[in-house]
Amino acid sequence: MTNVVELKVGLHCEECIKKILKAIKKLEDIETYNVDTQLNKVIVTGNVTTEEVIRVLQKIGKSASTWEEAQLDC
Repeated sequence: MTNVVELKVGLHCEECIKKILKAIKKLEDIETYNVDTQLNKVIVTGNVTTEEVIRVLQKIGKSASTWEEAQLDC
């Protein structure tokens, strides 16, 4: 089953983005992934859960929250 995971992640510089993309590539069963630097948003599609993607990002020291949670913070 294909899921779309959208997370708000602090994207501070090119190195941050490279680290995030490298970590996401290691996930199994992903179809596409993208980073929107304008919105500080990471989008992953595939057979993954939100929790899996958050866990991978936390392993590299990035905090991530679901896009819905981020909207509530405004």
